[in-house]
Amino acid sequence: MKKFFTVSLLFVSFGVFAQDDLMKELEKGQKPEINYVGQTFKGTRIINGQSVESKGKGELEFIFAHRFDKINTGSYNAWGFDGFAVVRLGLEYGITDRLGVSIGRNFNTANKMVDAYVRYKVARQSTGAKSFPVTITAIGTVTYQAFPNAADATANSLALPSTADRMAYVVEVPIARKFSSKFSAQVTPIFVHRNAVNKSFENNDDYAVAVAARYKISRSVSLVGEYCDRLNANSSSPFYNSAGFGFDIETGGHVFQLIFTNSLGLNPNTIVTQTDGNINKGDIRFGFNITRTFQLTKRK
Repeated sequence: MKKFFTVSLLFVSFGVFAQDDLMKELEKGQKPEINYVGQTFKGTRIINGQSVESKGKGELEFIFAHRFDKINTGSYNAWGFDGFAVVRLGLEYGITDRLGVSIGRNFNTANKMVDAYVRYKVARQSTGAKSFPVTITAIGTVTYQAFPNAADATANSLALPSTADRMAYVVEVPIARKFSSKFSAQVTPIFVHRNAVNKSFENNDDYAVAVAARYKISRSVSLVGEYCDRLNANSSSPFYNSAGFGFDIETGGHVFQLIFTNSLGLNPNTIVTQTDGNINKGDIRFGFNITRTFQLTKRK
């Protein structure tokens, strides 16, 4: 009997050690798991400014942005709905899950601005085998102001700008963290260069920092807010820091953003440098962003 138990114990011990060795060999062949954090924000825009989000490979996003006139213009102006407004139509395409390109145009009589930008997700917030605390995206934008053409310049007694004078360049680096399933925050250093400005109250080079946050109220609705602080505003500038708040409403492939902001601009250079609304005087505009994403290529 003693021999039986001794032999049995040897077999059990051998089996345990063999299983341990097998598990170690299997673990060697497994790749460490990395969990990337997604949907820090619902879309590529927060209010006026860009978010860290990028489109997936083969995704095409159509962006329709609209800003009405100031609400405090009163009932005669239908509280801004019947006044001066700006519309931007844009497309953004994901070349990879981290690299995207976009083109858009403003539709109004003020500047007829065309813009194009490149977006690259430099780093992604992650947990697991590789942990990183934030998502970082780099965005480079070029804008061209088509107004005035020769006829506009003659009719309004304006000098006709050269091509170079119509150009502006913006670099943004959104840095964001999703703290929980409900709350995300972002800070964005911004640099704006404009080739031609009125130097009596404007700068060729402007620096700003934008802060933004999102709080999820329900499964499909989030509260968002944004503020952009100009760091070197000209002392004679008639413009103000851009600010806004609103609601993200997600419905399938659409994201509706209902917005209240003091900025009329829909391009980063005008948002940072030419926001004309004084919040202290109630210069608030209602607006919205509508985005629709189409999957053009089959994802693996």
